[in-house]
Amino acid sequence: MPFKSITIDQINAFNPNTLMEQLGIKCIEIGEDYLVASMPVDSRTKQPMGLLHGGASAALIESIGSMGSALLLDLEKFTPVGLEINANHVGGIRAGEVHAKGRLIHEGKRTHLWQVDITDSSSNKLVCTGRLTVMIIPK
Repeated sequence: MPFKSITIDQINAFNPNTLMEQLGIKCIEIGEDYLVASMPVDSRTKQPMGLLHGGASAALIESIGSMGSALLLDLEKFTPVGLEINANHVGGIRAGEVHAKGRLIHEGKRTHLWQVDITDSSSNKLVCTGRLTVMIIPK
């Protein structure tokens, strides 16, 4: 099923007063079958050793998968909620920005499965890869 027709500004309008706003997560691209979001690597998203915090990466994975599922659903009839997430941290980054590209792997009636790769925006080096299962709850 294709994404709803929506602008990036409309997607990002959901961010105020959320964790996405606190972490600086923003949608920057909507493709035919994927979404891309950015997140800064700064004092909000680093762990004490100065690296991107794994929890921030997990929040980015959940955010982009949830955004994508919301673009596939009639939100007056269904609510997408994260059910399970995993993340493998394969590289480190200390400054700059990361980009997360999420692709829908499975679109069922009750669940969506998203694959998300997080890369260093300057080098395109893989920092983290993860999967998010989204449960679709009828209202």
